[in-house]
Amino acid sequence: MIKRVTTVLLLFAGVLLLFSSSVNILAADGINVSAESAVLIEVSGGRVIYEKNAYSRMPMASTTKIMTALVAIECGDLDRIVSVSEKAVGVEGSSIYLYPGEKLSMRDLIYALMLESANDAAAAIAISTAGTVEEFARLMNLKAEEIGLEDTHFENPHGLDSEQHYTTAYDLACLSAYALRNDCFREIVSTYKRVIPLRDNEGSRVLLNHNRLLRSYDGAIGVKTGFTRKSGRCLVSSAERDGVTLVSVTLNAPDDWNDHREMLDLGFKLFEKLTLCRAGEECFELPSVSGDKSFFRASNREDISVVVEKADRKIRKVVELKRFYYAPISVGDTVGRVCYYDGDRFLCAVDIVAEEEVTSVKKMNFWEYILSLFRR
Repeated sequence: MIKRVTTVLLLFAGVLLLFSSSVNILAADGINVSAESAVLIEVSGGRVIYEKNAYSRMPMASTTKIMTALVAIECGDLDRIVSVSEKAVGVEGSSIYLYPGEKLSMRDLIYALMLESANDAAAAIAISTAGTVEEFARLMNLKAEEIGLEDTHFENPHGLDSEQHYTTAYDLACLSAYALRNDCFREIVSTYKRVIPLRDNEGSRVLLNHNRLLRSYDGAIGVKTGFTRKSGRCLVSSAERDGVTLVSVTLNAPDDWNDHREMLDLGFKLFEKLTLCRAGEECFELPSVSGDKSFFRASNREDISVVVEKADRKIRKVVELKRFYYAPISVGDTVGRVCYYDGDRFLCAVDIVAEEEVTSVKKMNFWEYILSLFRR
């Protein structure tokens, strides 16, 4: 139904802060995790659903490779061929046993990094991208600063123990939520199996993802495992169901797989996706001045949905439109918006755009107006 608007309505006064330091921790009765540090967040709003020592600095082991992959992907062409540096061969820990001078695409190296957690692939990626491991670590720290990770510092691309190599469960969750917005990253970490060349196509390597939740938890989409003796078992997982995306992190967790199932179950129990309006549903007929028509149509062009708690809600909306609009007005011009609230909490806003053009009409002076009366 089209609503004709001729009065000034209330102005918007809410602000949404994503991934802010001020978070609302929901009730989590019955949750009992083995981890020394843990957090569960709802991705679209950055809300903390559950936390346990989530802001304590901890070693992160191979969950480091989330940032390694992100920096490499954002640096450019993943199909370019990398000649493996001798300095990348024989790195301690998990490996795909790269050969000096072996040629692989950057894409295949990132798959090896994230599926098999290959430390030699991490070093090869770093050296190819930045020249040295140390320079690549600098890029990782710059990216951490850009994202807003306040308690994270990298010294290497693989996660082997180092005194100044640390993060927090909360920072790691924010990093993962950011990285999952990258389609390439999301595709790689959600892949269970990939075959890549061995020694310039002399054979092949079969890569298998170490994340068992991909095969055992409904909606799982990643992200990364990790372990050193110092860090203990580390795990970042993510799952999506019916438009709700969650990220769960545990650091030093003896029973991490069960920890994550329990936390993810909690998130899906508490949250759901709610459609606030469909495209064209907020439709108005607005007054225009000095134009070739007195009113013009305007509406929202897109569906608007938000992720909200499955609780009693008091959804209300505030329409922000002017009393009148001066011509000219073009199709697609933003003329206002509708803001949605749950009680006093701002949820989101949708732009209202003009559906038709209003052309300016030349203003008449006094004598032109008088003459026009005789022409009628």
